[in-house]
Amino acid sequence: MTLRNMGMDPIGWFNNAWTARIVIIIALLWRWTGYNMVFYLAGLQNIEYSVYEAARIDGASPMQAFFKITVPLLKPTILLTTIMSVNGTLQLFDESFNLTNGGPSNQTITMAHYIYNTCFVSTPNFSYASALSILILIAVAVLSFIQMKAGDTRD
Repeated sequence: MTLRNMGMDPIGWFNNAWTARIVIIIALLWRWTGYNMVFYLAGLQNIEYSVYEAARIDGASPMQAFFKITVPLLKPTILLTTIMSVNGTLQLFDESFNLTNGGPSNQTITMAHYIYNTCFVSTPNFSYASALSILILIAVAVLSFIQMKAGDTRD
């Protein structure tokens, strides 16, 4: 209504696949950013200030302190939030179902939404839906394993 009062045409957010995807991405950012920030805040609070003081005394710039102290000490937190975000994205259902219902023409449907449609909306095909669910489980497990190995710094 506000756009019309300003003489502009309204935007059909859910009529175009790209704009519908943008709406879903914005909803995901809104959902995961605050959740992950709690973990980053806890990780940052666990870094002793004396480490930064020692770096400053040794002549480290703020950028060097960030990349040489903060990022390495936050590596477990970064790994945790990455794994949880990837797993949450692979299991994404709510945003696709509630915002666009998979539309327009199934362009914004996710794997979990497809499994739901296969199992409950169309002619029920429980065996196919359960096989797809197992594939998501395997994908989550493999990606988590890869991320754990990539983030492991032990010798």
